[in-house]
Amino acid sequence: MALPTYASPLEKAWHYSYLVICGLIFLFLIAPIVIVIPLSFNAEPYFTFTEKMLTLDPEGYSMRWYDSLLTFGMQNPESERGASFWSDFWGNATWMQVTKNSIIIGFFATILSTALGTIAALGLTRPEMPYRKQITAVLISPMIVPIIISATGMFFFYSWMKLPMPSFEGGFHIEWTRLAGSYLGIILAHAALGIPFVIITVTATLSGFDQSLVRAAASLGANPRTAFFKVVMPLIMPGVVSGALFAFVTSFDEVVAVLFIADHTQQTIPRQMWNGIREQISPAILAVATILVLISILLLTTVELLRRRSERLRGVSPQ
Repeated sequence: MALPTYASPLEKAWHYSYLVICGLIFLFLIAPIVIVIPLSFNAEPYFTFTEKMLTLDPEGYSMRWYDSLLTFGMQNPESERGASFWSDFWGNATWMQVTKNSIIIGFFATILSTALGTIAALGLTRPEMPYRKQITAVLISPMIVPIIISATGMFFFYSWMKLPMPSFEGGFHIEWTRLAGSYLGIILAHAALGIPFVIITVTATLSGFDQSLVRAAASLGANPRTAFFKVVMPLIMPGVVSGALFAFVTSFDEVVAVLFIADHTQQTIPRQMWNGIREQISPAILAVATILVLISILLLTTVELLRRRSERLRGVSPQ
């Protein structure tokens, strides 16, 4: 907001002090993330700025760590960059495999958490819902409770719980499989961690929803199912999609639950980064972090655009 022309010297001093304070806070929050990006282009295997990097010498910068993401784990990393190279990359490269695992787990966890979180939010926003505050506190507790506690509880529960799963070894039959050490267990764990984000975003969208629209639809002959899908769902869709994006990011970045529940063959991007830090410190981790930062920026931009669209649909001008 611009400073008015009639502001007193004290008001002007506070205005500029306020801007400086906000700038310092922003720098404090964003600096640890931004500093990763130039370090990922380091030509040397160090986690610090070299002298050549500080003097902006082109020889101090390289794409070698991004290239190592492509070739790590491949059978023929030195082969010509043709169809066989990319086929080898798709089938054998370590970072490609963990990326596919993260996307598949995140996709199904997002679908599950979005469906359950939206249903919960619809129920919690109804005025006749009893014990709404208590139920809301329980549902969003995975966001508040330290993840190490949630992951430990999930490990013991999933180690005890078994579900019937189809098996094709020696002919088709059903086997009772523990959730711990299975992809289904990881998906359920990530869905439980993502549901609170969906509940919060959808509840915030429903708080400004005009219930008279539902009554108007009913007066025109629409049954509850038609009124929901034709009236309610289009208006709350930006909140649902925003919650789904937060749930996906939560699943995509989660490492603690994976360390407890998954076995050694079920690697995701955060777990592979964890393994890389423990076994050998390589700036390739910084290259992965840079890519994840760019993906996060893209998702946050999408969330902001959806927020503005939701405000326009509800007749509220975006701030």
